[in-house]
Amino acid sequence: MEQEQERQQGEHSDLFAGFSTAYKSFATEAIHVGQEPEQWKSMAVVPPISLSTTFKQLAPGNHAGYEYSRSGNPTRNCLEMAVAALDGAKYCIAVASGLAATVTITHLLKSGDGIVCMDDVYGGTNRYFQRIATEAGLQVSFADFTKPALLKTALKANTKLVWIETPTNPTMKVVDIKACSEIVHEYNKDIVVVVDNTFMSAYFQRPLALGADICMYSATKYMNGHSDVVMGLASMNRDDLHERLKFLQNALGCVPSPFDCFLCNRGLKTLHLRMERHFKNAMAAAKFLEADPRVERVIFPGLPSHPQHEVMKKQCTGCPGMITFYIKGKLEHANAFLSNLKLFAIAESLGGYESLAEHPAIMTHASVPEKERIVLGISDTLIRLSVGLEDEEDIIEDLNRALAAAHPETK
Repeated sequence: MEQEQERQQGEHSDLFAGFSTAYKSFATEAIHVGQEPEQWKSMAVVPPISLSTTFKQLAPGNHAGYEYSRSGNPTRNCLEMAVAALDGAKYCIAVASGLAATVTITHLLKSGDGIVCMDDVYGGTNRYFQRIATEAGLQVSFADFTKPALLKTALKANTKLVWIETPTNPTMKVVDIKACSEIVHEYNKDIVVVVDNTFMSAYFQRPLALGADICMYSATKYMNGHSDVVMGLASMNRDDLHERLKFLQNALGCVPSPFDCFLCNRGLKTLHLRMERHFKNAMAAAKFLEADPRVERVIFPGLPSHPQHEVMKKQCTGCPGMITFYIKGKLEHANAFLSNLKLFAIAESLGGYESLAEHPAIMTHASVPEKERIVLGISDTLIRLSVGLEDEEDIIEDLNRALAAAHPETK
C-alpha cells in the first residue's frame, strides 16, 4: 500500500513538474467562501435554492438586500462570491451562458469603438463579433496574439476591448497573457483586456493576476463540470468595471436560474480534483496519440512538442483535458475514427466528467467562414477531444480501436 502511494505521488510530481505552483487554499476556498451557514436563519451547511422571484420589503424602498430575482438572488450571490475567490478577484457576475457573458461585456462599448480579438476563438465568439457586434457599429479585427508584435500593430486609437482566448478553441494556441496585457495597457491603460478562461478553469489559470481586467468563462464547461448547466461567469477587480457590468447584468436580464447557480456552485467543490484527473488522463492520451503512426500531429500544451509549452508552464498550474490532433488521411478517415468511438461520445461542448469528441470544421466551428478555417488550420482531418474522468486504460483503448477502424491497413 505504501509503495503504491509513493508511486502515485511520484507520478503526480512528474505530471506537474515545471508548472507554476498551485494556488494556496484553492480547495478550501472553493468549499467555504460564500457558503457560510451563518447567513441563513436555518444555519444550512449547503446553501438553499432560493426560487422566489420577489422579496418582501420592510417599507417602500427598504429591503433586506434583495428585491427582485433578476437584480439579485441569494443562491446566485453564493456562487458569485465563490467564483470571485477562486479567480483571485473582488467581484464576479453570473449570467445565463458563456455567450451572454460575451454580450454583456461587449455592451461596455458604444458604436464606433474597436475590438481586437485573438484570431482563433470559440466559433460562437467569432460569429457574435463578426455578424452581430459589427452590425451594431463596433469595429472588430483579428490577430494572432501568440506573436505579441501583431497585437501591438492591431491596436488603434478607437480600440476599447482586447479579447484573448488561451488555450484557443480548437487549435490550442497559448497566448502569453502577461506580455499581451502589458502591451495593451502601455498603449492605452483604459483598454479593457478580457481573457476567456473556459478551457483552463480557475484551478489552472488566473488571468487577473497576469494583468487582465476581466476573466470570463462559459461555466457550462469545466467550472460546472457535469454537462448539466448552461452558464457564463465574469470576474474582475476594478470597481468601475464591476459597477457597470452589474448594471448590465440586471438591465440586459441575461441571468441564470437559481437552480443552475446551485448546481454550478456544487460543481466548484470538486473542481480541483476533477482538473487534476483531466490533466492526468489527457497527458496519457496525448502521449499515446503522438506516438501513433496513424496520427499526423498532436496539439496538447502539456507536451514539450507544443509551440508554446514554456508559456503554458510559466502562466498555468497545469493543463486541462483538451487535445486537438490531425488524423492521417482525409475527411473519410476523420469520420471513420469518430464513428467508431465507443467510450467517447460524438458531441459538442467540453469539460464534463465524460469524454467527448467532435469535428470542429463540421460542428463547433462551422459558422467560421471557410477561408478563415483554412488559415487557422481547422481542416477536414482536425479532431478535438475533451478527455474525461474515466479510467486511463479505457480511454486509450477506445482511441486505439477507433484509429484501427479508420486505418485498418496500419497496425
